[in-house]
Amino acid sequence: MSFDVICFDCDSTLSRIEGIDELARRVGLGAEIAKLTDAAMNGEFPLEAVYERRLALINPDKDSIDWLAELYISEIVSGVKEVFDTLLAQGKAVHIISGGLRPAILPLAAYLGLPESHVHAVDVYFDEAGAYAGFDKTSPLARTGGKAEVVAGLKTELPLVMIGDGKTDLEAKQAGAYVIGFGGVVDRTIVRQNSDFYSTDSSLLFVLEHI
Repeated sequence: MSFDVICFDCDSTLSRIEGIDELARRVGLGAEIAKLTDAAMNGEFPLEAVYERRLALINPDKDSIDWLAELYISEIVSGVKEVFDTLLAQGKAVHIISGGLRPAILPLAAYLGLPESHVHAVDVYFDEAGAYAGFDKTSPLARTGGKAEVVAGLKTELPLVMIGDGKTDLEAKQAGAYVIGFGGVVDRTIVRQNSDFYSTDSSLLFVLEHI
């Protein structure tokens, strides 16, 4: 199949980490937050049930977000840079759609050659001292069904594909997207069973032959 609009999740898809879990580990809450994240990604309960709670517990300041931004890049999944270089050279419209924190994802997107306008994630705010001051509660990506909303806003008559590891990525099907499940970092049964195509390849290069 051939697609003109290609959308990628970030956590456990473009990078081997789950950003919110790494922030939690940094403040000694790793196990507790990882359980909440995994349950949401496996579809055990709605994303909005854990989103605000996780951030309130972690209380991430600007320094921790900058640290996470570097970690996203250092833990990039094999083949990602080559995939983005290939797609952008072909003139494809490439987007990142993530429930992660936008300021932490933007440097990775820049490294991959994407403009900020093609990064759809949740904004987080800081006060003048760099302390955590909340997140964008209006963002659709902080709640269940949000990725379908974002995809619907991107989708025209052009064929669109969503590539990701979690249940939230499957939501793109509601907006008419083709979904490629990526289990190379985390192999989730619900994604394996409901994706249009699924791979546990450790490199993302496999997607080129399918998109």
